[in-house]
Amino acid sequence: MDFKELQNFIKFVTKSGASEVSLETDNFKVTVKTSGGEGVSYVTASPTMMVEAPAASTAKAPAPSAPAIEDEFANCVAIKSPMIGTFYRKPSPDKPTFKNVGDTVTAGETVCIIEAMKLFNEIESEVTGKIVKVVADDMTPVEYGQTLFLVEPA
Repeated sequence: MDFKELQNFIKFVTKSGASEVSLETDNFKVTVKTSGGEGVSYVTASPTMMVEAPAASTAKAPAPSAPAIEDEFANCVAIKSPMIGTFYRKPSPDKPTFKNVGDTVTAGETVCIIEAMKLFNEIESEVTGKIVKVVADDMTPVEYGQTLFLVEPA
């Protein structure tokens, strides 16, 4: 599914009046949740949605390089951004952060939100372990493939 098809899917869900719709294929799973009359949509992207670009397109547009990770984080797994958008550590300004350094996280648990085109995308951990570093700054733009958190696997 390309970006245009995803946009059409979200528009369809919004117009249908459904409160939640899921779409799953071999490569990804997308859940769109709409909240009543507010018109805000939430998209939950499963880790399987983060697929590598084909080699031909990688040569044309290489992924942004992440900062060098020190040796102390060599055994850690990076939770990366599956899209371009604004990174938020809290579900809303008056709520606590999803995860802090030292917190344990399980696979499938929401660790942050990335806002893209007025959609709030819940980003889930693909690994169980302990958060050892929050790499991205709260309320700042992030790129596709940028490291958001480092997790020490359990």
